[in-house]
Amino acid sequence: MNSTEYNNIRKAFQQIWGYEDFRPPQEEIIRCLLSSQDALIVMPTGGGKSICFQLPALLQKGITLVVSPLIALMENQVKELRERNLAAALLHSQLPKYERKQTLEAIAKGKLRLLYLSPETLLSPPVWQQLSQPFVEINGLILDEAHCLVQWGETFRPAYRRLGAVRRTLLQSKPQKTAIAAFTATADPIFQKIITQTLQLKKPQTFLISPYRNNLHLKIQTIWTPRGRRQEMFKFIQARDKQGGLVYVRTRRDSEEIAAWFCSLGYRTAAYHAGLSATQRRKIESNWLSGKTQFVVCTSAFGMGINKPDVRWVVHFQIPQFLSEYLQEVGRAGRNGKRADILTLISEPTGWFNPEDKQQWQFLARQWEKQYRIAQQIEKQIPPQGEVEKIGRQFPGGDLALALLHSAGKLKWTDPFHYRRCSGNSSPSLGDMGKMQQKWQEQMTQYLKTKECRWQFLLHGFGFKKEALGFKCGHCDNCTNGVS
Repeated sequence: MNSTEYNNIRKAFQQIWGYEDFRPPQEEIIRCLLSSQDALIVMPTGGGKSICFQLPALLQKGITLVVSPLIALMENQVKELRERNLAAALLHSQLPKYERKQTLEAIAKGKLRLLYLSPETLLSPPVWQQLSQPFVEINGLILDEAHCLVQWGETFRPAYRRLGAVRRTLLQSKPQKTAIAAFTATADPIFQKIITQTLQLKKPQTFLISPYRNNLHLKIQTIWTPRGRRQEMFKFIQARDKQGGLVYVRTRRDSEEIAAWFCSLGYRTAAYHAGLSATQRRKIESNWLSGKTQFVVCTSAFGMGINKPDVRWVVHFQIPQFLSEYLQEVGRAGRNGKRADILTLISEPTGWFNPEDKQQWQFLARQWEKQYRIAQQIEKQIPPQGEVEKIGRQFPGGDLALALLHSAGKLKWTDPFHYRRCSGNSSPSLGDMGKMQQKWQEQMTQYLKTKECRWQFLLHGFGFKKEALGFKCGHCDNCTNGVS
């Protein structure tokens, strides 16, 4: 890239977003995508990763597809782009028919530069048919919040496992290069390998930025009774009067019960989970962003990609499933650079007086075991090759079973809609995958129990071993011996 091209990139960046210059490594990522190279980007929350794929999309001909996990996340990004009069749109199942029609027409006429959609929408017949047309030029495929491919792809979002066949299939009718880039704030080396293999990235440039943020103060607190868990959470929030925050729980029921309890105490709060209607979710998000609601009691999806700079605290009322999930959720605090306090409540070591955490792990383990058993049964019954939708209709949980079998190397996608069984390979078994789930659970447990600097543990766990050597943040509970 010559100096004139770079000056044009910088000029467009300044005109659209108003910033003077790029943050490292935004410029390098943008250059990579403009040269049609595949990439894997692990960049902390609030690091400006959206600009890294939005700007290349706006500077190229054709359309960039942004595969995103949540409607709220898509709506927020598209709203910001449209406010700048940029050619962006979104497609999801809850859009009115006339809006879907308008967007599909805009694709056909080449009027869009960015199209946001979920994996399921991308692989839906009307959308796929339109994107497959030879005259629709697709210059890039972006997987935003790529950790969801690992966390959700084998549990309830099996379409994620089929994304690796998208580029190969689309290019059968198109001559142009199409780069794939995966963006996430959290991916340890194992996650990185799974994302790279599943998406079939070709010699990707890898950008790994340390997750450490010196304004996030991490604390783990042991609780001896269920009542004590609520009391400690209440004391923590009461001490932060009028400061905005988030309470993370693991179930819909807990979000509703705890939010109702806080409301009865006079707090401005709300419950947020996937069972709410789109209208309800948008209202809760809006009230939280504007400060009408002090905090939200939510499940893991809330806050992903939502830019609220002044979140001053996060409480994990229950333990997250993955260390990556934990880091995602704590990263939603302190985006303005000011101090943010992170509290995680855990049961006492035996789990006798307060068995909540033990029951949660046992429930998750049973769910995983059930899915693996179903996959093993279906593996014996499916034909050597076939159609994903047909298997899903024929067997309850068939689409999830295929995703698990693909993850275990037992089948390949001939395109995003058809599979072919593999034979005679030495891929990991479904049992080995179950052990991997246990390993991630053990990693989370080790973090909660560690006596070393918590940020040192996180740096090491996410592959930043050099940075972790001798590291002491000086402000987590272990570094300060509980003194805040």
